Amino acid sequence: MNNINEEYIEEYIRSILPCKPEIFMDLEKYANENHIPIIHPEVAQFLILILKMKKPLNILEVGTAIGYSALIMAYGTQGKANITTIEKRQDMIDIAMNNINSSYYSGKIEILEGDAEEILPKLTGKYDFIFLDASKGHYLDFFRDCSKLLNDDGLIVSDNVLYKGMVASDELVVRRKKTIVKRMRQYLKYISDLEGFITSVLPLGDGVALTYKEGGN
Repeated sequence: MNNINEEYIEEYIRSILPCKPEIFMDLEKYANENHIPIIHPEVAQFLILILKMKKPLNILEVGTAIGYSALIMAYGTQGKANITTIEKRQDMIDIAMNNINSSYYSGKIEILEGDAEEILPKLTGKYDFIFLDASKGHYLDFFRDCSKLLNDDGLIVSDNVLYKGMVASDELVVRRKKTIVKRMRQYLKYISDLEGFITSVLPLGDGVALTYKEGGN
């Protein structure tokens, strides 16, 4: 129970999700058995839908983990998008590289090794779609850099923004998570009020924020 949606709602939504290719089922099983957080199944389906509508050519991801979400995005764009993903943990990079190289999309996904706070300011490319799923306490810093890299009419999708419901209710906040919750509230306030951008926060999975960059900004 993540304190965002009732368990029966989550179970029902997941029960009607279409079957994905076997590689994703294998990755979901591996992540579950090894306690590695990946995007929720309903969030994966949401990304696939958004990507099919948006048809981005260049995607940036902050937080690779085992490569699951990067592969989901490759699948959602039918392998037509170039995906750059950033990860600082070498053990995750090794696993992700193996998973990506074993897929149909090995030539479309590039992993940049290092701390996103150091890498993002150095990037010079432009992106149509950016997915944030790394250190939750640093989303605001990530966003400020990513917003400069985002093309007009582009989207930034931020995962885990309600953080097990803690962001929405002080009664749920665990003491050791107070700083993360405080920073995530600041982040959501910032992107909701930011001129030239439109944000919608959805109670999907662990909370998802969609931020659209209006043209001409």
